[in-house]
Amino acid sequence: MDNLQTENNLPSQAVQTAAKTAILMAVLLLCSKLLGFVREMVMAAFFGTSYITDAFVMAQAIPNMLFFGIFGAVATAYIPLLSDCVEKDSQGKGNSFTSRVINILLVLSALSSLVGLFFSDQLTAFMAKGFTGEAAILTSRYLKITFTYTIFSSTAGVLESYLQYKGTFIPQILIGYTQSAILIVTIVAAAHTDCYFLVYGLLLAYIVRLLLMYVMAKRSGYKYFLCRGSYGKVFKEIMPLAIPVFIGHTTAQINMFVDKYLASGLVTGSVSALNYGNLLNSMIMTLSTSVLNTIIYPKIAKANASDKHDSVVALSQTGVSLSVLIALPFSIGAVLYSNEIVQIVFERGAFDAAATELTTGTYRFYSVGMTFMALNTFLTSVYYSLKDTRRPMYFAIISVAVNIAVNLMLVESMQHKGLALATSCAAFVNSLLLYFGLRQFHEIDVVPGWGKMAKIALASVVSVGASYLFYRGLVAVIWMPRMVYLGLAVCVAIGIYLAFLKAVKVEELEILKSITSRRSSE
Repeated sequence: MDNLQTENNLPSQAVQTAAKTAILMAVLLLCSKLLGFVREMVMAAFFGTSYITDAFVMAQAIPNMLFFGIFGAVATAYIPLLSDCVEKDSQGKGNSFTSRVINILLVLSALSSLVGLFFSDQLTAFMAKGFTGEAAILTSRYLKITFTYTIFSSTAGVLESYLQYKGTFIPQILIGYTQSAILIVTIVAAAHTDCYFLVYGLLLAYIVRLLLMYVMAKRSGYKYFLCRGSYGKVFKEIMPLAIPVFIGHTTAQINMFVDKYLASGLVTGSVSALNYGNLLNSMIMTLSTSVLNTIIYPKIAKANASDKHDSVVALSQTGVSLSVLIALPFSIGAVLYSNEIVQIVFERGAFDAAATELTTGTYRFYSVGMTFMALNTFLTSVYYSLKDTRRPMYFAIISVAVNIAVNLMLVESMQHKGLALATSCAAFVNSLLLYFGLRQFHEIDVVPGWGKMAKIALASVVSVGASYLFYRGLVAVIWMPRMVYLGLAVCVAIGIYLAFLKAVKVEELEILKSITSRRSSE
């Protein structure tokens, strides 16, 4: 099997180039995530799972929930429209269109900042119902500032899309390093002065991001125009594309916000525990899905544009196989090693054993749905490559309803752990809907064979299970730092997993090897 190098796809050299770009992005994203973890570790060390952390997390979640979804959708819908302007007219026309989009977002985000400034108390009372006393007061104060950073974030999002259109991907990731560094310094400063400074560090980080994005965009040929006159045409062009993307992409934010909303009425620290657990879970998600979408998604779009249905099916099946191949063992490992991982990453300073216990439960149950979350990201990209944005939107709405229903069923008995499990259940339902939708409406069966899926599942269970037995035996006979125990167990799991996949002849293993090889596989 060589789905990545058939006559219907890009030439071998282009595949190797795309693979190397994806690997570099994955490495840089990994470093970015690690720096993000350092940031969260510093936050946990100084503030733990206190009301300060709860207020800080909730103050970011509320504007994200209300406004960032539409801003992100506009940035996504903007790229094909920019392409039309540049390809059919000129770079100047593209700059004018980009400026108009930025101006629209500046007005909308400025209005949204006024909402936070004048109605922060009401928003806190409504959207963080369980917060009382100092937690409610601090959340309201934070909201006055966090709504303001939508002005900078929305504009930076458009400039980031402009850079992607120009073929620039790496600097955006590096800019994220600067943001994390600013926040780390701010957290330390706030811990020794006033916790109110936390939110100002966040605002400064977004301002710096916008400035750096603008510099990069200007170097790539962008020039800002004030663009007086009617903006009606821009609205008519961008909104029909942006609205379905907005509704679909916002579901993850909705699910997380519903979790935090219900958690705000539970024991103190529940909101923070959900946040820390989701951060751990999202690290693997970001790395695996970014690589897959970089390599495979553009090829599916090209095959569909050329009416090569067989290639669309083959590439979609390859993407699903790789998604499961990567995400499933990580999911099982995260469930088994959740306590150890949380201890290694977060347990220090104010983040004590009680905070570890609180966070472990959420991380474990978020990890149950990791494979389905990875599949959802890839399958949604398949729909977008087919120019079908409505059905993923409908399926996402159903998954939100499932999440809320299961939340209400489990929150009393399982507390914050039930909220995390509900998110995983919703991800499972969304995966099923996306799968059957592709079969029903686009005649694409994305599963390359249930026998292959069973082999991957068995390899994952055997390898991770054996590593866990090895881990327990090692702990019983010799003392070492926890990180060394876990590192050795991971090495055992990887070795058994690769050997098992090779023994049962799962051909996607060869694709992974070709991606990391420097030699052309012509």
